[in-house]
Amino acid sequence: MRHPLITALLLLTAIVRAQDTPPPAQAPEATTLDTVLVTGEQPGPGLWKVSKGDHVLWILGTQYPLPKKMIWRADEVERTIADSQEVIADATGKLDINFFRALTLVPAVLGARKNPDHATLREVLPPDLYARWLALKAKYVGRDSGIEKLRPMIAANELYDKALDKSGLVRSGMVWDTVRRSAKKNHVRITEPEAKIPVEDPKQVIQDFKSTTGDLDVACLAATIRRLETDLEAMRQRANAWAIGDIEALRNLPYEDLKAPCIAALEANSRLHAQLDAAKVQIVDVWLAAADKALANNRSTLAVLPISELLSPEGRLEQLRAKGYEIEAPE
Repeated sequence: MRHPLITALLLLTAIVRAQDTPPPAQAPEATTLDTVLVTGEQPGPGLWKVSKGDHVLWILGTQYPLPKKMIWRADEVERTIADSQEVIADATGKLDINFFRALTLVPAVLGARKNPDHATLREVLPPDLYARWLALKAKYVGRDSGIEKLRPMIAANELYDKALDKSGLVRSGMVWDTVRRSAKKNHVRITEPEAKIPVEDPKQVIQDFKSTTGDLDVACLAATIRRLETDLEAMRQRANAWAIGDIEALRNLPYEDLKAPCIAALEANSRLHAQLDAAKVQIVDVWLAAADKALANNRSTLAVLPISELLSPEGRLEQLRAKGYEIEAPE
């Protein structure tokens, strides 16, 4: 799942395109995998209950990717929204930069997406890794010569999207789109917490991002390739588990953190590392502040968080528990 912080602060493509890239055009599904993805209407998981007296914050855990041909039967969520006074999205990072100044940076941003000195992936990847890249590119991307000129980190993201699509999966905002529509239909206030990330010198940030090219950038692509080679089946199983509401399966299925090697590449630059750390803290803090306010003021609120946070002993659900709120997991 693409972290909005990475999209906004690190890749900086928020300047020239939306934060969430639309899913690629549909292509025939792969038939070589064992797990059959669920189709049709599915209930999704139950809701976590966070309470303070008679005020309740219901939390829906999201999971991406999800089965492309699934229709989420969101009856419980829609009833909860209709009975609530507010809906809270997950928090995102937003670049604090003047729009017209941002426009002047477009050439630099586009340049940051490509390898230095017009190098191709064949030239920057070790031969064994490039051979694995070619195999996955042929399977999921096809004849796209442009992708060969992208930085390994950017090429990894393109490959990942295409692989999901051809495997019958999608990482679009299906869940939040449904929640938003239901809130608007029921005239329920929508809160989308944002952490403003100051960018005092945008050109320097872009230069810092360019400076992260090298072994760590290659490691990001290597991690993506490894996950597609070894974890795609587990991704399909997790997608099915979310669709049918099997939280225990989500808790137990193996998961390789794709983001960690890519974030490590970015954190190699000290300035980006500092901005990353500050932004990650801000994103958590603004969401927790919104949750605190909702629990104080509303009889009922529905919020959305990644289900990984709800299952993690260090996620925001546990931070709410530490604040003294009562927590009940769905049955």
